[in-house]
Amino acid sequence: MSLTAVMITVDCAEPQELAQWWAVALGGEVAQDHGDFVIVRAQPVAMGFQRVGEERRGKNRVHVDFAAPEGTGMAGEVERLVGLGASVVGEHSVPGLAWTVLRDPAGNEFCVH
Repeated sequence: MSLTAVMITVDCAEPQELAQWWAVALGGEVAQDHGDFVIVRAQPVAMGFQRVGEERRGKNRVHVDFAAPEGTGMAGEVERLVGLGASVVGEHSVPGLAWTVLRDPAGNEFCVH
């Protein structure tokens, strides 16, 4: 038996705002809003955004990697996300793989390859 990822949950100060941003970024939709916990339905996995009282400090300990759509390519997808309010942290590559690290409007890092 193995585990199946069904949702990635992000701690944040403003779950509605961040969930709405991610819904647009992922081409998904806000599926449930419970005030302090909001769920975005997107493929391949849902994302949850839960309100926490403490501020984020330092770099995320876990982040999500996303593959750019076939027709867009990494550069096009990074440009689209920056246009939505993400910021580029850096670009990296190893043989056979290149990726860009970005931050969402709340400062959470994620990667696009």
